[in-house]
Amino acid sequence: MVGKYASISILSFLLTWLGQRFTHTSEPRCRCLYGDSCWPSDDAFIKLAEQLSAPLIYPRPLALPCYSNPDSSACAAVHARWDDGTWRAEHPGATQHPNFEALITPSGEVDACYANSSIGSPCGQGSVPVIGVKALTLADVRITVKFAAEHNLKLVIKNTGHDFLGRSSGHGSFMLWTHHMKDIAVDEVFRPLGAPEGVYYEFALTIGAGVQWHEAYAAADNANRMIVGGISPGGSVGAAGGWLLGGGHSALSPTYGLGVDNVIQISLVTSTGDHLLANAHHHADLFWALRGGGGGTFGVITSVTYRTYPIVPTVLATMVVSVKSTELTDDVKTAFTELIRITTNLTDAGWGGYAMFDSTGDTRGFSLGALVPNVSWEEANRTIMPYFDYVKSLAMSLDSSDETWNGAFKVEGGTTTEWPSFWSLYKHLMPNTGQVGRNLELGSWLFPRDVLDGDHEHVAEVLLENPGLSYELIAGGAVSKVDPSSTGLNPAWRKAVVHAVFGITWPDGASAEEIQQLRGSLESKLTRVRALAPDSGAYLNEASLFEPDARHAFFGGHYEKLRAVKRKYDPTDLFLVTEGVGADEWDEQLRCRV
Repeated sequence: MVGKYASISILSFLLTWLGQRFTHTSEPRCRCLYGDSCWPSDDAFIKLAEQLSAPLIYPRPLALPCYSNPDSSACAAVHARWDDGTWRAEHPGATQHPNFEALITPSGEVDACYANSSIGSPCGQGSVPVIGVKALTLADVRITVKFAAEHNLKLVIKNTGHDFLGRSSGHGSFMLWTHHMKDIAVDEVFRPLGAPEGVYYEFALTIGAGVQWHEAYAAADNANRMIVGGISPGGSVGAAGGWLLGGGHSALSPTYGLGVDNVIQISLVTSTGDHLLANAHHHADLFWALRGGGGGTFGVITSVTYRTYPIVPTVLATMVVSVKSTELTDDVKTAFTELIRITTNLTDAGWGGYAMFDSTGDTRGFSLGALVPNVSWEEANRTIMPYFDYVKSLAMSLDSSDETWNGAFKVEGGTTTEWPSFWSLYKHLMPNTGQVGRNLELGSWLFPRDVLDGDHEHVAEVLLENPGLSYELIAGGAVSKVDPSSTGLNPAWRKAVVHAVFGITWPDGASAEEIQQLRGSLESKLTRVRALAPDSGAYLNEASLFEPDARHAFFGGHYEKLRAVKRKYDPTDLFLVTEGVGADEWDEQLRCRV
């Protein structure tokens, strides 16, 4: 028997060795990074540049000018516009949150470039790619993808840098920057490729990969139409990339659905350099996967076609509750608990929006901003005002300038206004700066109807343990009416009503040990949050970098089908991103197969 098992062992070793040898000779197990001997020569990059519409780019950390000359106008601009998302998007080396420009090295050092150059450390390249292509055309994208595949490079696709998983940066990588692909077209009649006679869409909006939401909203409005999209200061988030591919939530979603429910056709380049059009009638399997399977996973998006809607009035409801205290008081908790209790009623009525908690100095509380399109002002008030009246009944009657409200609960607002369109409201409501420019990592979870309709007090208790909580009414309603199998999106979305998201921040100069301690605290809190709805999941675009079961959290029962589609259209795994489909078959750096 010993001899038998020894023979099997030797045979197993030989088969393994031959398999490794075959893999090594036919397909390298590791990607080539800058500094490796396999990195393309200068001549190779010169030949690449000769084929492109624009010179090669050499991304650098955004704060670099403050190290070379702290008194320069370039450094002054860095400090003045550090939290301007639109400005950051114009720089290929910048991410919206600078921690994704940084790198924690294997030795435990933080390689970063801080706006405050006096912190002491030199400006490091960190996770910023060293060289890349500024794509202006479809041909540029195809050439770049073929070059990356030929040289086995670690490829990073970047538009605006709005990414909480660090997918638009990568140490030693090669960048494809799609930010300047800004074509926009409105077709009064749009027929998807391969669609049968009679299948068409009116006033479809086709946008290039680099178009941002402020540009897409304006284009739709100019055509006397509206479009479902994201909300961010300045509208700086990309409208045809990761937002859509991860699901794409919106305050309009309870009425009109998610981004994946409103896309008609997607143009992309695959890892072989082929250009494909994917829709419900042509490459339908790929179209299914693209709608929720995640950005940077199946190909490079070059344009997206969305359905649009007639412009309708939109009602906005706002309220701020606060208390002078170092802790959240019972009144604040009671007000939030009641919001949880009525959430499903609100989203069923079409309301979408955000309750955001804030702790500033000795003041605690939350603000609520919610909107509902295409209902009368009277109907909107009928559904939201009872909540406002309830919260006001908890508060003391105080003048807003009264300084004697120490420890008392105060309500500001609790009113509604009507706007002629969503876009007019957006332009009035959203500042041009804010929310970006700080080190930030997130945790999040989707909450289904049955949990919110259950023990409201317990849900509120657990959620309020998380600093910076944002309680987002961006599902339910129309989102829940879509067949979960019709898109590659995690089926948990179709049961969800709320997306709860929170995070950790740290100052520039924090050590790797301090960052890891904060991450441990975040994970501990997130474990409690997940336990409220263990069968649910997380929003792929706004989630923890360290989900213990990413397949379940982000893709649910769709993972295996998504993996099969990826093998078909990206057989070499050229497109890999943190926690994306196929990423668990590679090491933590997404450099080598495991």
